[in-house]
Amino acid sequence: MSVLTKETHWKEKMTKWKNDYPKLELQRLIDKLPDLGFAQLNEAEQSKTLILECLAEVDETEPGWTFVASRILLEQMYEEAVMNRNTNEPYQDFFGLIERLINEEIYSTNLLTYYTKAEIDELSFAIDPECDRQFTYIGLKTLSDRYIARSKKGEFYELPQERFMIIAMVLMSQEETHKRIDLVKEAYWALSHLYMTVATPTLANAGKRYGQLSSCFIDTVDDSLQSIYDSNTDIANLSKHGGGIGVYLGKIRSRGSDIRGFKGVSSGVIPWMKQLNNTAVSVDQLGQRQGAIAVYLDVWHKDIFPFLDSRLNNGDERQRTHDLFTGVSIPDLFMETVEKREDWYLFDPHEVREVMGFSLEDHFDEERGKGSFREKYFQCVDHPALSKTTVPAIEIMKRIMVGQLETGTPYMFYRDEVNRMNPNHHVGMIYCSNLCTEIAQNQSPTTQNEQYVEDGKIITVQTPGEFVVCNLSSINLGKAVPEGVLKRLIPIQVRMLDNVIEQNTIPVLQAQLTNQNYRGVGLGTFGWAHLLAKKKIAWESEEALDYTKEVYEAIAYYAIEASSDLAVEKGSYPLFEGSDWQNGDFFVKRTFDQYGSWNWKALKDKVARDGMRNGYLLAVAPNSSTSLIAGSTASIDPIFKKFYSEEKKDYKIPVTAPDLNHETYGYYKSAYEIDQHTSIHQNSIRQKFIDQSISFNIYVTNTIQAKELLAIHLDAWKKGLKTTYYTRSTSSQGEYDDCESCSS
Repeated sequence: MSVLTKETHWKEKMTKWKNDYPKLELQRLIDKLPDLGFAQLNEAEQSKTLILECLAEVDETEPGWTFVASRILLEQMYEEAVMNRNTNEPYQDFFGLIERLINEEIYSTNLLTYYTKAEIDELSFAIDPECDRQFTYIGLKTLSDRYIARSKKGEFYELPQERFMIIAMVLMSQEETHKRIDLVKEAYWALSHLYMTVATPTLANAGKRYGQLSSCFIDTVDDSLQSIYDSNTDIANLSKHGGGIGVYLGKIRSRGSDIRGFKGVSSGVIPWMKQLNNTAVSVDQLGQRQGAIAVYLDVWHKDIFPFLDSRLNNGDERQRTHDLFTGVSIPDLFMETVEKREDWYLFDPHEVREVMGFSLEDHFDEERGKGSFREKYFQCVDHPALSKTTVPAIEIMKRIMVGQLETGTPYMFYRDEVNRMNPNHHVGMIYCSNLCTEIAQNQSPTTQNEQYVEDGKIITVQTPGEFVVCNLSSINLGKAVPEGVLKRLIPIQVRMLDNVIEQNTIPVLQAQLTNQNYRGVGLGTFGWAHLLAKKKIAWESEEALDYTKEVYEAIAYYAIEASSDLAVEKGSYPLFEGSDWQNGDFFVKRTFDQYGSWNWKALKDKVARDGMRNGYLLAVAPNSSTSLIAGSTASIDPIFKKFYSEEKKDYKIPVTAPDLNHETYGYYKSAYEIDQHTSIHQNSIRQKFIDQSISFNIYVTNTIQAKELLAIHLDAWKKGLKTTYYTRSTSSQGEYDDCESCSS
């Protein structure tokens, strides 16, 4: 193609686009074309040059240039795909694409097992290339770099709408034949219009020969050498396939405990954390990033101080695990003791079991201010034969806050509130959350019963524990709510999530069993700041509190109804009988009967009669990368800035807040300028409608005083938050690394 032809090619493209972007002065870019030196550039380099010119124009006054840059990148993707697929136009011959990528060993052969050529041809007509025009540049680049299926040489074959269609096909592949194609089209509608996103593992791996579809996992480690090393192996296998891991270490004996009666020989939890740290570093996620593991410990455990110091940047490096994230499991009694400035007692969990005959971590306060945990705790305090360490509770809290200001962690896990509101407390206990603090499901350790030789084979017999699996997707609030599609969207989204359980291949068997027993999913949201700006609602207003209730009440009602409808069609999860869903306590505990806008009594009766397909249903994840793809804001967070640069190791891209204009400008307020107590109040309203938890970040300046940060934590606890995620301070903004697995 000659220089003149190249310039003419792009002039023609941009002249057509002038009608699509009337507010932009595209003519000035067209006029620049002769000066951009296309003579020595190939098509990809031309596109990159034009994209850089567009991005140079992106600022708070003209954010629309990002869509022009996206169109240029899209043209490059189209041209490469057409050439590689030997077609005349993009999105031609969908069936041929599937055949080609199966032969290339990229796609799974299951696509042609479940679907006939006639069905695939019908679905190809449902693909809408116009939906590609919704992407911002950073959204399209994120999708193309990380998720679009390519050949093993990295060549473009699959295009964005085909990725969405493949996901829809995979997730609906085992539905009944007579309605399967309609369900695929409905799922594609939800994805292609960016009304929702699926979690990163599903977005990346659906339809492919490798990888699993679930986001995060939670393991519980028993107090034995066998359990510790078996757990490490399981975590390595999950990390290899792209999962983020939460690990509860509270059952492991503390430093100085006895082993087989030999006093003072245990090394405590830190050496086992070092093992996990090495696993996180050495077993990377599909060659893209190192593993992501969060470890949790109870605040009454004797190793709590070295645990809290384990991520600090100073001190004994032999006691540091910089590549792990930390979380603290906190009972109400500890927060009460901090507030009263009283003493707190630390115990060795192994000694508690030996002397007291119970495990302290297995109890929680059934009501605020009273319950079995504090009864057992004070029994331990008063027992003369049980060793204990006495420390001022505020000193532990200070160490927690020092760590948070330096590294962003530990996360806070308010165990009593979590277990009080656990809809499946009839069959289990929740000890900790996951890597991103939004999942709260029953846990227990896997134990090995025996190992023997039979017919020349070694047989290992284990009692499987409850190994939590998180299956995630999220509603794009900034788009789905204004367009009024929640009632149509949520049922298809719940069905998609439920089908992940059937489609998944988890390399840890006890996780598969847990997934089947509870059928736990996590339907979440992103784009809250985007939605408030579009609705012209100030973040710190009473109107924002009222609107939080309005939006999340609707989401909860539709989601519970959808899961109950699925139970009628496919059956309830196996542990439904005796649950808070079945006996109605789920609705009573949350005082839903006091709400007049929705008929909660009718839904309560329906659930008791028809059942629930999913034992756990709602959870709000961080979803940073997928919210970028959808052109919205992350999770329920405010924005950092109206205008910023998204920086990765190989690029830096200017990004503006979505739908930023003269009308929305004043409604976007930086997270660090917002009163955190108003965000906590919002989240306490939201939490009532979320059966699991929420990735809730706390934003503070580096000048915050200790008493102010303490007041924030006390407020979060008193208002019934189950977890808090990072404490993001202005002095440590580069320290945080959201789990991309949980991005949904």
